[in-house]
Amino acid sequence: MAIRVVVLRVFLGLVSTFKGILTYAAMFLPDFVFALCNLVAPDKPAGHVVHGGGQWPQYIPPQQGDCRCSCPALNVMANHGLIPRDGKNIKFTELANAIPRVYNLSPTFAFFLTSYAAHVLRRSYSIDRLDLSDIDAHNCIEHDASLTRVDTFEDPDQSKIAHALVDELLGSGTGPDGNLTILDVSRLLGKRRVDAKRRNPQFSLAPIHELFASANASMLLTVFGGRVADLRSILGEERLPDGWEPRVRHRMGLSILEFNFTAIPIEFNIREEVDGSMTSAGRQRYLCDGETKKER
Repeated sequence: MAIRVVVLRVFLGLVSTFKGILTYAAMFLPDFVFALCNLVAPDKPAGHVVHGGGQWPQYIPPQQGDCRCSCPALNVMANHGLIPRDGKNIKFTELANAIPRVYNLSPTFAFFLTSYAAHVLRRSYSIDRLDLSDIDAHNCIEHDASLTRVDTFEDPDQSKIAHALVDELLGSGTGPDGNLTILDVSRLLGKRRVDAKRRNPQFSLAPIHELFASANASMLLTVFGGRVADLRSILGEERLPDGWEPRVRHRMGLSILEFNFTAIPIEFNIREEVDGSMTSAGRQRYLCDGETKKER
C-alpha cells in the first residue's frame, strides 16, 4: 500500500510538472507574438487606450467587512467596482479578464499573474475563487520590504497603506516634473530592503520575492508612467484619477516580454544587493545583545 501511494504521488507530480510546462509554453509563445505585434502596430490613440476613455465607475472606499490586500492595483479595481466591491469570492478567470480592461496588459500577462496566484494558493484557475486578502499569505505573493506596506512583523494587516513609505517614494523622483525613473525605483527598493532587515528580526526576502518586488515596482513605470501626480491618488487613496488611462498604449497590451525590459534593470541596479549592505543589515541588533550579556 505504501509503495502504491509513493508511486501514485510521484506519477501525479510528474503529470502536474508536465502540465505546467505545456501551459507556460502555450502562454509565452503568443506573448512573444503580442510583443512583435506591438513593435509594428501603431499604439492606441490617447483617450482610447481602454474602454470608456478614462471614465471610471464611482470610487467608493472600502466599507466595514470589505476585503482588501497588499496590492494597490487590485484594491483600486475593487474600490471602483471593476471587480466585486467587497473584494470577495472573485473568480480567477474573472480577474484575468478585468485586468487588461483597466491596465492594458496583454491577455497572456493577465493570465500569467492570475494563474500564478491560483498556483501558489493551491487552487484551480478555471473553477476556483479568491478573496483579495488570500494573496497576503506571507511569503507566497506578499513579501517583506514593500514600497507601500510595512512588513507583516510590524502589522499583519497588509491592506493598510503605509503613507510614510508612499510619501517617501513619491518624493524621490528625479525625472521631469519629479517623476520616477528606473534608478529612482532601484534606489528606493535597495534602501527599503536594508531598512526592513534592520527593523524586522524575522525579515526574509527570497530571490523570487526580490523579483516580485522589482516586478511590482516596474508597474509604477510602465502602466503608470512613473507620474507622481497620478500615483499620489493611486497609491495614497487607491483611487484612479479622473480621466486616467494606462500610459502603455500598445495595441496588444503590455506583454510579459516587454515588461521585463523594465523589471530586470530595476533589480540589477539595486546596489545594496552587491555592496554588502544587505548582508550586514540587522547585525547590530545581535552584537548589542551579545555585548550586554558579556557585561552581565
